[in-house]
Amino acid sequence: MNVNEDQTPRLHNPQDWESASWRLGANFDEESGVTTFGVYAPMAEHVALEIFLDPIGTEAILRVDMAKSYEGVWRASLLGAGHGTYYGYRCWGKNWPYLESWRPGTLEGFQADRDEYGNHFNPNKVLLDPYALEVSHTPMNPKLEEMGFNKNIFGTGSTVWEGKQVRELDSAKWAPKGIVVSDRTDTGQGINREGQDICLYEVHVKQLTMHPSASKLEEIFSDELGFDEVKNVPEELRGTYAGAAYMAPYLKALNINTIEFLPVHETDSDQVGDNNGSTNNWGYQTLNFFSPNRDYSSDKSPGGPTREFKEMVRTFHEHGIGVFIDVVFNHTAEGGNWDADPNNAGFTTFGGFGTAEYYDLAEGGAIHDAATGSGNQTNFSSPGMCCLTADSLKYWHEAMGVDGFRFDLAPVLGRMPELFDESDWAGRKRFFRGHPLLTRIGRKAKENNFRVVAEAWDLWGYEVGNFPAEWGEWNGRYRDAIRCFLKGDGNTSEFINVFNGDWAGFGHKEGPNKSINFVTAHDGFTMMDLVSFNAKDNNQEYPFGPSDGGSDNNNSWDSGGDLSLRRTRWRNFIVTLFFSRGVPMIVGGDEFGRTQNGNNNPWNLNTVGVWNNWAQAASNAPTQVPVDPRDETINGYYDVIGQTAAPEKINPLFRFTRYVARLRSLDPTLRQPTWGNGELHDDDVTYLFFKPDLSGAPEEGDRAVCVLIDGKGIGGSEYLFMLNMSDSNVDFDLPEEPDPNRPQLKWFNIIDTGDWAEEVSNFWVPSMAMPIEGNYTVEPWSIAVLVAADQESPLFHNPDFDKIKLPKPDKIFKKDRSIPQTKKEQFSDKDVNDADRSDTSDAEVGSGRSDHAEVSQP
Repeated sequence: MNVNEDQTPRLHNPQDWESASWRLGANFDEESGVTTFGVYAPMAEHVALEIFLDPIGTEAILRVDMAKSYEGVWRASLLGAGHGTYYGYRCWGKNWPYLESWRPGTLEGFQADRDEYGNHFNPNKVLLDPYALEVSHTPMNPKLEEMGFNKNIFGTGSTVWEGKQVRELDSAKWAPKGIVVSDRTDTGQGINREGQDICLYEVHVKQLTMHPSASKLEEIFSDELGFDEVKNVPEELRGTYAGAAYMAPYLKALNINTIEFLPVHETDSDQVGDNNGSTNNWGYQTLNFFSPNRDYSSDKSPGGPTREFKEMVRTFHEHGIGVFIDVVFNHTAEGGNWDADPNNAGFTTFGGFGTAEYYDLAEGGAIHDAATGSGNQTNFSSPGMCCLTADSLKYWHEAMGVDGFRFDLAPVLGRMPELFDESDWAGRKRFFRGHPLLTRIGRKAKENNFRVVAEAWDLWGYEVGNFPAEWGEWNGRYRDAIRCFLKGDGNTSEFINVFNGDWAGFGHKEGPNKSINFVTAHDGFTMMDLVSFNAKDNNQEYPFGPSDGGSDNNNSWDSGGDLSLRRTRWRNFIVTLFFSRGVPMIVGGDEFGRTQNGNNNPWNLNTVGVWNNWAQAASNAPTQVPVDPRDETINGYYDVIGQTAAPEKINPLFRFTRYVARLRSLDPTLRQPTWGNGELHDDDVTYLFFKPDLSGAPEEGDRAVCVLIDGKGIGGSEYLFMLNMSDSNVDFDLPEEPDPNRPQLKWFNIIDTGDWAEEVSNFWVPSMAMPIEGNYTVEPWSIAVLVAADQESPLFHNPDFDKIKLPKPDKIFKKDRSIPQTKKEQFSDKDVNDADRSDTSDAEVGSGRSDHAEVSQP
């Protein structure tokens, strides 16, 4: 802590505090040595600032009565409270008026636990600044339990603990403290890509590099061209921001240009270091919207997490990788009422400054979570909550260098509950597309070159397609339609719509890049588990469980137990995702076939079973790789895909992903800002859908579809994307001339997901592919892609493909191939049985925590 000689900071110009206008939070000026403090609490009648030498186990060394300004902000300024100073606040209000005789741990002045508006003011609870730039520790810090305390120390109400009602317990020694931070670390030049050029990789900070294999990356990728810059993550940096920075060269080589981290705001969790814990590993219980999660930093000293996060961002920026973060403004970690009693709650920050200011309250002042299922939901009728959200986004973009934000359960931000009576639930559930906060965020994003993306549903509504024009949206319709069609459900019209960018949902907006296309996300099955399991298996032993919640309706199919068919279907999902109009997103580890053994909601797990095992990326049998090379006694991966046809150290799934991602990055045909006009050879990209014999448009129920993708008018390529989701071979007729104006063009096969081509990783570059005439046979449950090319085509001899190891000439094309009999290999030890492929019921939100990305279109 930076303090003066007598260890006690001094007041600075207190006569100016009431009329001051300095910003919220604690802001240290290095030149003057003055730190200004400001906190928004318009309904409070008295606020005191306290300064601490240590965050846990000590009383304050200074208490300062603050001055209230006309806009409801309480302010003070101090000398000698610089970088590293710990601080907190105490608040009084109508339910607990301020008395000079009050002392910590007493009931002096107490009248009630709540005022008439539902605010729980209690001066015995030291409160964390909602604008703190770092947080000392969380309420679940293990030290509190070691000292004999638990969450009751933060309670306000009549609950009895250790012989006292919790409202009387003073929390000063144990409450999380804000930290004064002064940091000038540069984050480098921000990444501002057009929406259609973005390719997203969603991952948890710890999941990315926590696995021991992260320290062997040089060996793992030694056989892959273009990965020379990938270096081993030092053991002490695994699972941290600094460790994540080591993966920037990997993503660049993979042809992924944007990383999207699960929440990095400080979160209330018992996950510490490599401890598994039991709660909230994903981070969707936010304690503070300005502070980076201290547990993700190798440097845990004051200012360490801020500096380390910025350095990570700078490294990604230097490699051309954008950084997005998941933000959770729809609820907080403070939970709801205890014992279903509106008078009982536990506040460490927001609610203690004004419960009604931050939370949506039901009749009688009860805290409710009807839209979030997470203990509470925030109040976006409140100017305080709206300003906090906007200020947080500004800070994380301008100071922390973040290039984009994904908003968890975003419809909550578009509701205005105070426009309606407490009993008018229909009105309170109403979503306002023109909500001032949503439009403000969209406008600021456009003006300041960052991206905003909505998870456009919650428990109260499905709003995909209804957010303002500047917003991108996670497209649950895409997920559901693609999952169903690629398991043979014959939902042909839905497939055509979403493959073409979801024109029905977004056609009136700016373009198909509003649709964030995903087949899998952090919650739900991994892509490998999607083709390997009929039902979730969450209640399993370490390291793949136990977890609760998770959807029971996943539109998954175990592929009849056929291991090679699973690999084929996995490739189908990858190639479909990257050829669809819109912005593709994959989940960390999906690129090489990561499995969670069928757990579709490991929200609470920080285990070796859910970390990215990079050894799988260099194995032709990735699900046979040991889970933890340090401990052979723990449960291993279910061998859901067996051994592939590739050489021993080659994972053909990984190479396939890299090739398809590279193809998209090189060809503007696959990155379209607008829809086509339906005319071929025009100055846009047109998707035309046909039956396999080109006789006309597909009909509902057709499981074989041909898509002609024409991008020649914009300098791109022309593709035939041929899907066969039936049980038999299908012959696809080819157009006689790809382009009448260029008769030298020929059709070349560049992708075939069938298992016959697995030895060469299921792809070819045009210069090594075989020209096709007349028709092309696509095997059952497979997808093939042809490209119209000649010696002058942009992709024909593109040097970028030299960075991918290509098949040998004698492995180019098996013209006379035989189709193996489908195997029905069952594995009873996993209790996975054959499934009816017609499981198409709408997904629903599972019980328990988590995040709710598995809500389907109603």
